[in-house]
This record gives sequence, C-alpha cells and structure tokens, in this order.
Amino acid sequence: MKDIINSPVNALSHILFVDLKDNTIGFHSQIHRQLGEEGLSQLERLASEELQSYNAALQRFSLQGYLEKIMNEYTAAKKEVFAGHSLGTLFRQTLPVELKALPFIDDQYKVQGSIGQGNWATVPWLAILDKRITETTQHGEYIVYLFAEDMSAVYLTFNQGVTRPIQETGRREGYAYLRDRKEALLDLLDLTNMNKDENIHLVDSGLGQDYQVSTIAYIKYDRGNVPNDEQLIQDLGNLIDDYRLFVEGVIAASVDEVNDEEVELLPQEDEPLKDEQVLSMLHQIQSHIRRQGFFFPEHLIENFYLSLKAKPFVILAGISGTGKTKLVKLFAEALGATRDNGQFRLIPVRPDWSDPADLLGYRDLSGRFQPGPMTQVFVEARQPENRHKPYFICLDEMNLARVEHYFSDLLSVLETQEWREGEIQTQALISPALLGMPEDELKYGGLGIPENVFLIGTVNMDETTHPFSKKVLDRASTLEFNYINLQHYPQEAAQDADVAAELAELNHLFVRSDYLALADAYDTYQELVVRTTGRLVKINALLEDIHAHVGFRVRDAVCFYMIYNERYGLMDEEEAFDWQLLQKILPRIQGSHSSVRRVLLNLIKEAIGNGAGLTFNMDSLMEDASPLYLEWAGGKSPLGVKHPQSARKLAYMLRRLEEDGFTSYWLS
Repeated sequence: MKDIINSPVNALSHILFVDLKDNTIGFHSQIHRQLGEEGLSQLERLASEELQSYNAALQRFSLQGYLEKIMNEYTAAKKEVFAGHSLGTLFRQTLPVELKALPFIDDQYKVQGSIGQGNWATVPWLAILDKRITETTQHGEYIVYLFAEDMSAVYLTFNQGVTRPIQETGRREGYAYLRDRKEALLDLLDLTNMNKDENIHLVDSGLGQDYQVSTIAYIKYDRGNVPNDEQLIQDLGNLIDDYRLFVEGVIAASVDEVNDEEVELLPQEDEPLKDEQVLSMLHQIQSHIRRQGFFFPEHLIENFYLSLKAKPFVILAGISGTGKTKLVKLFAEALGATRDNGQFRLIPVRPDWSDPADLLGYRDLSGRFQPGPMTQVFVEARQPENRHKPYFICLDEMNLARVEHYFSDLLSVLETQEWREGEIQTQALISPALLGMPEDELKYGGLGIPENVFLIGTVNMDETTHPFSKKVLDRASTLEFNYINLQHYPQEAAQDADVAAELAELNHLFVRSDYLALADAYDTYQELVVRTTGRLVKINALLEDIHAHVGFRVRDAVCFYMIYNERYGLMDEEEAFDWQLLQKILPRIQGSHSSVRRVLLNLIKEAIGNGAGLTFNMDSLMEDASPLYLEWAGGKSPLGVKHPQSARKLAYMLRRLEEDGFTSYWLS
C-alpha cells in the first residue's frame, strides 16, 4: 500500500523501469518481448489518446469557470460527506495542476489548495508560494485566493502567514504586528490595480479574521460577476511579477532592508519541521533505538513524542527492567542530547528528599547559593548558544520520595508558562532570598524553566515507593510499561551516519509545545476539539460518582495531544484517544467501593464499543465480573475492541478489585 501511495511506478517495478537521467519510463526487456509488436502498438495508441485528452482538457481550462463553480457549490457541499468529495480533488489536485501549466508559474512555485483537514474549512483557499522564502501558509509571504464563508466573493490576495506571530505573542499583539508589516511591505511593492484597504470580508469571526488582518492587498471578484479568463490571468500574472520582484529583492538584500524583523521571511536556524516530516523523523528515531538492541511496543515512540509535545513533563511507569530509563536516554540520544554534551541528565531520586532544595539548590552557611542538579541544567540550557538545543532531564525512580514535597515548586512554575517575545517563559524558580551574593543574582536571578528543557520521571510501584496525587497526575502524561514481549531480538547494529546526523540537527522546536491555551488552536481544529471534549464530558459524568472527574487542565492536554496527532498523521483518532484514556483518565481511579466497580464497568463498556461481540449485563457483572475480565486472561485480547489498551487495563483493574477488594491503576 505504501508503494501504491508513494508512486505507482514502485508498485509496478517488476514491469517498468524509470531512468531519471533522461527522464524516461519503459518496460523491462522481458516484458517488451512478451508484448510483441502488436501489443506495443496498441499501448502506444492508448498512450497517445490519453495525452491528447489531457492536453485538450488543459486547453479547456477556465479559471473563471472553476471560481464560479466553487462559489456555487461549496455551501451545499458542506452538508455532504467530506472524505473523497470532488471539491477536495478540485482544490488539491486539479487546480494546482492547471495553474502550474500557466507559463509564468514555474518550478520555483508551490501551488497548494485546501478545503480543510478532515472537515470542511470555513474559508477554503488556493495558494501560490515561492519556495525560496516559504513552503507553508503559516509564515512568509505568498499569493492566495480566499473564498468568503458565504461564497459571495473570492479574493485574489497578496498575503502573509499568521500562525507564527499569533502563536508567539497572542492575537492582539499578533494583529498589531501584521498591520505594521503590511505598511512596511506596501512601501516596497507596486501591487498595481489592487486594493490596499481592510475592506476584505471573509467571515464575521474565527480563523477568517486572521486572513483579513494578514492581507496586504487584494482584488475582489463577486459571485456571478467574475471577469473573463483573460482578465483573471492578467491579474494573476501581474501579481506574480510583483511577487517575484519582491522575493528577489529580499534575497539580494539579505532581508535586512525591509525592516528590523524581516529576517523572519527566510528559513530560520530554529525553523520547526514541516508537519509532514514528523512521521519520517519518528521512524528514524525508532530505527536508531532498535539498532541499539531495544524494542518497544507499536506506537509507543509516537505516543511518547506526542505526550512530550502536549506537556513537557511525562511519567514512565511499570515494572523494573522494562526499559523506561533507556527509552528516555535513547530518544534524547537520537536528537543529539547525550550525557557527554550535557543535554541529557539522569538524576537519581533519593528517598530522603523532602523539599525542592535537593533538586534546585540551597543557600549555604557562607551565604552562597549552591545549585542543585536541575538548576545546573536550566542555566546551561538558557545560554544564548544553547537555546535551540533540546535538553532532557530524567528523574530516575522519582517516587522513592514524595513527589508533591520535592517537586512542588516545579509543578507550580510549569503552570505559569506563557508566550513572551516568541518564546515560552515561566516565572522564576529560585527565590530571591536564596541569592545572597551579587554573582548569584546575576547567574540565577529570574531563572525559570527554559522552553528547551523536557522533564521525564520513571517510577515503579511497590512497597518502597509513594503514590501520586491528582495534582501531579493532572500535570503529566503517564505511560505504562507493564506489557512485555520477550521475543524481540536486537537488529543489526549498522548505523546510517547520514540519518544519525540528520536527527542530531533537529532543534528543540521538534518537541516544544506549539500551544499553551486551547484558544491557540481552537479556530483551526474546532471540530476535533469539540469531538474530543464531548468524549471527555461523557467520561466525566461516570467519574463524578467517585470524585475522579477531570478539569480544564486535563481537557486542554488531551485536546493538544489529539491535535498534534492529527497534524502529523501518526495514528487514527480512536487509537490516539485510547492512549489518552489510558494515560490521563485511568490513573485517577482507585478504591474498594462498589461505585468504583460500576465506574470501571461503564468505562470498559465504552472502551469495548460495539465491534467485539461481548455480552454486557450490568447487573450480572456487578455481582461477578469474571466472565468479562477473563476475556483478557493469559495475554488474550478480544478482536474488534474500540480502545484495546484501555480495555485491557480496565479488565486488569476489575480483576484486582474482585480478587483483592481494592484496585488502582498503579498496582502491578
């Protein structure tokens, strides 16, 4: 399937060959002989007919016709099934191909259209981007056709990306920045016969407002009154000319002649990966880990990555010897963070830790501040030359001491994250009372948790360790390592140096959160957020009976996880929500009362869904749940379960409740 998706030629490689040097394609010699002259002649005629049909279609291309078609059909289409809709094909394939055939749009341009990601967009668009300065509509300058929500008009616009300014400073300051940029750019560009006011009207609220603010100049075409193709092509050609001159001027002037901020037009040293590259990078990380002789369950690496991306604090729980600490070390190592370069730090937690001084530091008898191991990493990570590098701190056996006692300051400061000057910053960790010397104040004053530092704790649950409070669980994702397949063996240790180098060059933005508040992502992923919140509301109604329901903090973290998963295409939605149910909801459940049994049964019913064919009689199962949980005994797993990982864990918790009279997520 991958071959078919990536290239039909790969799927037919036993029949066809491709010569990239002279750009030709043909049959292998044995196929050539089998076809014979008659067969080859037939194929040649068919190919000729297809080419003639294609060229005739290009000659019939009518931009006016397509624009009118979209405005006439889009509103009704939004009531139809999104997947596979013909308008999606029109935006993503047909129109980009047709526009690329125009003589003034050459290979330096990327043409891209969208009617939404999984759901109908409020404002569909068709963009033309100069790849020398941007390949995404999130930043940089580009040309884009924007369709009004009510389909009353379409606007040919010269536009600027809105995502980065709004993410970094918030909407109010982001809008002010975009308006200032517009004025600076208008001083540089002719944009003849285009409107330069703000009277572009796409929507009354939501994402469309971002487009309205970011538009530098536009031409409006009303539905039913779109000019002929000659005029449309002339308008587009004139704008392409202005765009080309602008890009060449930016490149020639090294971008500092536009304004003080103009360097943002060109790819940055700390530019994040494109969304479509993330999956490939995660596969490379997984390959690196396997080459070191370690194998983790399917999608665990993706889950670990998404958990870190949603919140920079993750807990790895499970029995001893399952590779929890090794996962952190190898994941960090794959990104160039090693013990030797100081970007990976393992901190063994001691049972006698009772306050933050053991981690952060203390003031000694001479009045000097003695930094703790975590403070040392924070100081190093915030140095200007290191701010693009990822730093990983692994707190090994972190629940040997009470986490709420020694980690409380960090938990509180984590909640103060906010965007300042394009970076995520927090309040200071070190109290001024501890900094008695001027040099201490200079070095440690104002030190918060840098955005390029990621915290991971490993925990075992036995008689020597302490449980977690809901305060900790709310602020972390919990990954469990209790299900082990011993029949995985090391792969060959050959190391691809190019892959290792490519991974090591990834900067901290690969892991850093893109959203701090749900408002940062709500406009773009509104339907996914509403769906996910609906699931949580249903679960909360069950959890309220045992006072284990979740609040806004957990809701936001789950939504962020689901959004990143959709952006990067890592798992399907049900599988991603299965991980979140397992990690953010189930760790809150414990007790011995019958109400806990009822909650577990209701949750496992939801997790099983309708596809497994299991009978479910609540009254009978309240008396004896063994017919249900024994479906998972001996490593078995019923087929057709909607959320298999959560269902398996719930079955185990039910069994512990029935056999021991008490249950908890943490019992192993």
